[in-house]
Amino acid sequence: MRWNLRMRAAQLGIWKSTEMRRRLAVAGLEVSHGKMSALWTTTPTTIRLDDLEVICAVLDCTPADLLICEPGRVRTGRPAVVEQPAAAAGQLPPRLGRNRSAPPA
Repeated sequence: MRWNLRMRAAQLGIWKSTEMRRRLAVAGLEVSHGKMSALWTTTPTTIRLDDLEVICAVLDCTPADLLICEPGRVRTGRPAVVEQPAAAAGQLPPRLGRNRSAPPA
């Protein structure tokens, strides 16, 4: 995801984070200087839905205007499971999850 707050704000003539912070305060969302700086300059890892709703109201947009999906940048957390032939008699299939050593023989 790409955070598009600055571009959306610029479309409305809001060029500084202090102006955006003032407009958010008028709309009922008090944002600290540090949090506003982080929202303005970086992509947030989390954002409260209530806060997102106020930001969208101030910028007259939808969350889809602020969160731009970039499918080419998706990172997978786990490799795809590949079907393997049935294990030989007496052997257990490998377990998914953490790498664990085999029990003593």
